[in-house]
Amino acid sequence: MTSVTRENVLGYRARAQGLDRSGDVGALLGVGIQDTPAGTAATVLAARGVHQFPKGTRIVWSWRGAPHVHNEADLKALATATWPVDDADATRRITNPRIKEGAKRGLGAFAAGAAALREAVTEKLPKGEVSRRVSALVPDDLNFDCPTCASRHVSGGLFQLVGVPAGVEVLTEGRSSYLKPLPSSLRLKELPQSGSGLDEMVLRYLRVNGPASTASLAAHAGMSATALKGHLPGGLVEVGTPLGKAWMVEDRVDELLSAEKPELVRLLPGGDPWLTARDRDLVIPDGAHHRAVFKALSNPGVVLVDGDVIGTWRAKVGKGKVLEVAVTGFGVLPPRLKKALEQEAQGLAASRRAETAAVSFA
Repeated sequence: MTSVTRENVLGYRARAQGLDRSGDVGALLGVGIQDTPAGTAATVLAARGVHQFPKGTRIVWSWRGAPHVHNEADLKALATATWPVDDADATRRITNPRIKEGAKRGLGAFAAGAAALREAVTEKLPKGEVSRRVSALVPDDLNFDCPTCASRHVSGGLFQLVGVPAGVEVLTEGRSSYLKPLPSSLRLKELPQSGSGLDEMVLRYLRVNGPASTASLAAHAGMSATALKGHLPGGLVEVGTPLGKAWMVEDRVDELLSAEKPELVRLLPGGDPWLTARDRDLVIPDGAHHRAVFKALSNPGVVLVDGDVIGTWRAKVGKGKVLEVAVTGFGVLPPRLKKALEQEAQGLAASRRAETAAVSFA
C-alpha cells in the first residue's frame, strides 16, 4: 500500500480546492459549496480570488439537507444521488427522534415529503409558509409538536433532505429565507424511485478532498458507512495516511505523492471546505488549536499559513460598511504576516457586503 504524508494531503487539497487561486473552482462546485450560515459560500469563493458566484449556479438543499451552491447542470444528478439507497438508509437519515414512527416509512417518508414540498412551492414563498403548507400535506407522523413554534409541523430533518429532489431552490434576503421552484429544465419530471449516481459524486468528492476513508465519505453523504460501501466507484485505491487507510482516485495518486506543503496565506471562513473535510485531526493536529476552531455552534474562521492553522478570526460589518476582522493568533504573529492578513481581509470585504476592511490582532 502506498503511504502519503500530511504535507502530501494538504498540498493536494490546496490545489484541488482552488486555494492556489488558479481561478478554477469548478471541482469545488462539482461537489457543492456549503452555504451555512448564509453568505459563507461567497466568502469561500473570495478566499480563492473569485468575487462572484459563477454563472449557472443555484443554492439548493442537497447533502445532509444543508444549503449548497451547485452548478445548474448537476441538479438533476444530485436529485437522485442524494436520494436514499433503500428503506433502512432513508430511516437512518431522518434523525429527529420525535418522528420515529414516521421515519419507519423509509423511502415512503422521503417520497411523501418531496411530493408535498413540490406541491407547496409553486412560487417564491417564505420558508415558514412553505413549512406550514408541507405540514398540512404530509402524513401526520412526519410532523411533531414544536414547543418553540407552539405548533405541530414537519420535521426540518426531512423537510430539507428532500429539497433538491423536489426541485426547490433556496434564496436568502437579509435574515429571511425563501423557497422557489427551480425552472422545469433543471428539475426532474418525476420524483426519484431509487437513489443512483452516488458513485460519481464520491469520485468528485475524492478529487477535491481526497484521500478519505469510507466513514468520511459516508459522513459527507449523510448516510452510514455500511450503506455507502455498496456504492463505492471503480478506479479507487487505498493509501495509508497518518490517520490510517483511506481511498483515493487511482489516476490522482501520483499528483498526491508529488504534492508539497502549500505556501500561502489565507483567511478561511468557518464553513470552508478545508475545514469541513472529516479528517479534522489531520487538518489541525494540535488538540488546543483543534478545540479553538471546532465548536458546537458557530465555528470561527481560521488563519491558514503554509498549510497550518495558526489562529482564528471573526468579523462583523461596522459603521461605514467596514468589515471589522478580529484575529486571534495561537502565537505571536510577525509584522509581515499581519500585513498579508490585512490584504487578505480586503479581499473578503465585498463578500460580506462591506466596502473595506480593518483588522485587529489579539
